[in-house]
Amino acid sequence: MTTVLIADDQPMQRFGFRMLLESQDDMTVVGEAGNGHEALELVSRHQPDVALMDIRMPLLDGIEATRRIVRAGARTRVLIVTTFDLDQYAYDGLRVGASGFLIKDALPEELLAGIRAVAGGDAVVAPSLTRRLLDAYVQHLPAVPGGPTTPDPRIASLTEREREILTVIGRGWSNTEIAARLHLAESTVKTHVTRILAKTGSRDRVQAVILAYDTHLVTPA
Repeated sequence: MTTVLIADDQPMQRFGFRMLLESQDDMTVVGEAGNGHEALELVSRHQPDVALMDIRMPLLDGIEATRRIVRAGARTRVLIVTTFDLDQYAYDGLRVGASGFLIKDALPEELLAGIRAVAGGDAVVAPSLTRRLLDAYVQHLPAVPGGPTTPDPRIASLTEREREILTVIGRGWSNTEIAARLHLAESTVKTHVTRILAKTGSRDRVQAVILAYDTHLVTPA
């Protein structure tokens, strides 16, 4: 059973999410929060598998609530729900440790699949939205003339193969694509990805993508 906290300042939005989630045999809603402070309190009390987190909320917004949940070491993974006109907030949410984001008009089955994936340890970002967000995100990266002079400590311990795989993760390749293009078994790719996340301290694949850009393994086209 996947336990979910709904954090959104709109009562009708929370009601809609609850109705959808409670129609599923494998999900249960453990609480609803109307602001970030309530979300933190309920996460501490219930330790849900997933917090479905709105961004714009009174008193404490979803970005700061996510930051505090991650810093506290909570087992809860955060899935941010956003809209197309809040791209910068989505970047910020990912950078502070959210496991992914969806747009609020996503299809019900997309939302359910996203919650299940995040609960299982995967990252959730719609591919088209990932590209759109990263295209804008990389414009905010500082320029590094001639490239960095010293290896970033976050990737210094990676093997040559692991660095290669982190690079293509940053380009948006799936495990299946990596296996096919690098002539590896998919199980081998999964093992490499697991090791990359552990060595770099990345919570999930989304964080690995951001790391690849931050360390200039991947640069804007």
